[in-house]
Amino acid sequence: MQSPPSAPHITLAEGLRLPTNGLDYAILAIYFVVVLGIGFAARRSVRTSLDFFLSGRSLPAWVTGLAFVAANLGATEILGMAATGAQYGVAVVHWYWIGAIPAMVFLGLVMMPFYYRSKVRSVPEFLLQRFDRSAHLLSSALFAFAAVLIAGVNLYALAIVVEALLGWPQWVAIVVAGFFVLAYITIGGLSSAIYNEVLQFFVILAALIPICVIGLKKVGGWDGLTGSLEQSHGDNYLSAWGGTGIGDANPLGANWLTIILGLGFVLSFGYWTTNFAEVQRALSAKNLSAAKRTPLIAAFPKIFIVFLVMIPGLVAAVLVPQIGTKGSDLTYNDAIPYLMQELLPNGVLGIAVTGLLAAFMAGMAANVSSFNTVFTYDIWSKYVVKGREDGYYLRFGRLITAIGVLASIGTAFIASSFSNIMSYLQTLFSFFNVPMFVVFIIGMFWKRASMKSGVWGLVAGTTAAMVNYFWIYKQGVIDIPTDQGANFVSAIVGFVAGAVVMVAVTLFTAPKPEAELAGLVYGTVSLSDAGADGADGSAEAGDDAWYRRPALLGWGAMVLAAACYLPYSF
Repeated sequence: MQSPPSAPHITLAEGLRLPTNGLDYAILAIYFVVVLGIGFAARRSVRTSLDFFLSGRSLPAWVTGLAFVAANLGATEILGMAATGAQYGVAVVHWYWIGAIPAMVFLGLVMMPFYYRSKVRSVPEFLLQRFDRSAHLLSSALFAFAAVLIAGVNLYALAIVVEALLGWPQWVAIVVAGFFVLAYITIGGLSSAIYNEVLQFFVILAALIPICVIGLKKVGGWDGLTGSLEQSHGDNYLSAWGGTGIGDANPLGANWLTIILGLGFVLSFGYWTTNFAEVQRALSAKNLSAAKRTPLIAAFPKIFIVFLVMIPGLVAAVLVPQIGTKGSDLTYNDAIPYLMQELLPNGVLGIAVTGLLAAFMAGMAANVSSFNTVFTYDIWSKYVVKGREDGYYLRFGRLITAIGVLASIGTAFIASSFSNIMSYLQTLFSFFNVPMFVVFIIGMFWKRASMKSGVWGLVAGTTAAMVNYFWIYKQGVIDIPTDQGANFVSAIVGFVAGAVVMVAVTLFTAPKPEAELAGLVYGTVSLSDAGADGADGSAEAGDDAWYRRPALLGWGAMVLAAACYLPYSF
């Protein structure tokens, strides 16, 4: 069997040291001061554990919406997707227009009413209400473990990038970033993380937009860019669906079926609808209308962010035609750092460096803040120390935040053993998010699904995905060209295995009493549904305005994403 080709290594090329000066470092210092200032400002609103872990469910939709998209816009996303653009071309749009938007709309329109009205404080807690304690404990443990691993990815990537660009030793970068994330989350809780994510969203845009504008000018505009790439990489490089017929060879190593089912359905829905690092932002909204609108508002910037990460990758492929190959010192992951070095003047360079650090901190903070919530509410207070006063769990939440950051530093070295950061993240999602999604989706839409089917669905889905990746793919039992293609297949295998086992277990075990399913399964009505839009039982004036209607926002995002595909599909 042919072995899969090696993916680009995360370690950036030597010689990418940026010509930073005092102005650039002054911009960076100002950013860190503002970050801590937001943390201290948010501290005044933290009086209870609900304030610390879910912002007291008091934030407006526009804040939670921007935080929702910023929590996903980590530097692994920026560097990884730019690398994907340089390696695979326009195919990178799949991760956004089919791999994000439909799932975000589904979360807002279908799943948020279940989450918010049930008053759960985390995603695993919903499984406790729908299934039983075994499903709850297993999902909590899996999520907490995955959150620390993903936070470690952000820390490791930050250390590599900062060492290459600024010359800081890796341990200095890890300690500095870890300290600031720990400080502002411990001080101000989720509110601090969310308001910093809103700031980080705009800082990241300020970093990426100059790279795209100056990069396009360097290669002769869009026409010059596409003309050069057609000659050097062929037509399929600039087509989203070119060469994706079943049996056709393409750089992505996936066909249209695995893209639609593996990425567009299983991986995408598994990530966006059950990943608590995202859902936590919506749960912190001040009422149900704001919670539903959170992922829908986030969908609109998500549609266009792909251009800010794709264009640098394409520009780098023109300026360095051999990028990512043995004929070049630059890997695909070097796309954005290379352009920063070559194109940006001082001052703008400082903003770009700050944007990268902001992105790393946003990705890490999202996972740390979700980890401390799940560990405190779903593990510690449910199974270890029960029934203590609220102040105890608030203090414990701050302690476990520090432990989570330290654990993330340890897991950063696990990330170093993988050759591509995006492949590593997609592998984690196929192992942990996909099995949780199949349990959620069946539990929400099938009343007969028994209490015991939840835990066995999780076990089967996780095991099947791991077996497919580590044994069938890595051992060459089946020839799959790339890690990304293998992740798509693992996601499908995990979903199917979890679903089949859930159905089989349900046939031989007792269902949950129907009276206990009210508000947890589609078609049932809970006592709180009658007028209970807000956390306090009331909707806000203006929520019924036409431009705030979730259905309009959701379907508008879907139509816009589909329209964006058209220029790249023919």
